[in-house]
Amino acid sequence: MIEILNADELRRARAAGGLVAEILSTLRARCAVGTNLLEIDRWAKDMIVEAGAQSCYVDYAPSFGRGPFGHYICTSVNDAVLHGLPHDYALADGDLVSLDLAVSLGGIAADSALSFVVGESRPAGSVALIETTERALAAGIAAAGPGGRLGDISHAIGSVLSGAGYPVNTEFGGHGIGSTMHQEPHVPNTGRPGRGYRLRPGLLLALEPWVMADTDELVTAEDGWTLRSATGCRTAHSEHTIAITDDGAEVLTLASR
Repeated sequence: MIEILNADELRRARAAGGLVAEILSTLRARCAVGTNLLEIDRWAKDMIVEAGAQSCYVDYAPSFGRGPFGHYICTSVNDAVLHGLPHDYALADGDLVSLDLAVSLGGIAADSALSFVVGESRPAGSVALIETTERALAAGIAAAGPGGRLGDISHAIGSVLSGAGYPVNTEFGGHGIGSTMHQEPHVPNTGRPGRGYRLRPGLLLALEPWVMADTDELVTAEDGWTLRSATGCRTAHSEHTIAITDDGAEVLTLASR
């Protein structure tokens, strides 16, 4: 199902996006050496509940996971890149952390992710991984506009990722979003311009470039959820929810909103 949102739904989407951005910004500021992943999950829960919103993850039970997810945020560390299940682990100096959060507010969902390094250490390649996903996300947003094609976005993202020398996995990528967290269309992180679904005002997309340093192969951890790099290399993940408008693309999950 592909949803096209009306003006009232877009207003609610902006509110949901602003909440996601606020929570992620707060969590990033709180994360430090010694912070436990379960603390992060509790903080996310408290802020979601206080805002009168609903978690898109706690009851999430897709076919590929060992569901329901049972937590309020994805916390992926170092070689974990997607669907990181919060567990009893205290962050160490130099850990590369990705936080992925989706909430529904007023019946509309928003989804965003960010990656950062904890503490003072900067292990080799970690900052480059993060910056590459952020540049790819910016390129994808710049390529999104009414009348364009989905392949334009995928091509822009993939050009940055592969241009930086990283392999690109197309099994998981961006997606449509609206009254539910995951909808059609799927937005691969590489593709051919001028191909695919034609973008229309009112369409919401969650764009999420992610990379692994030296592989495009994922493995599932024993928890049944966390996806890790097959080689144990480090990973990074950046994501924003955008709305296609008459003039281009509006980013709904910016912390400055």
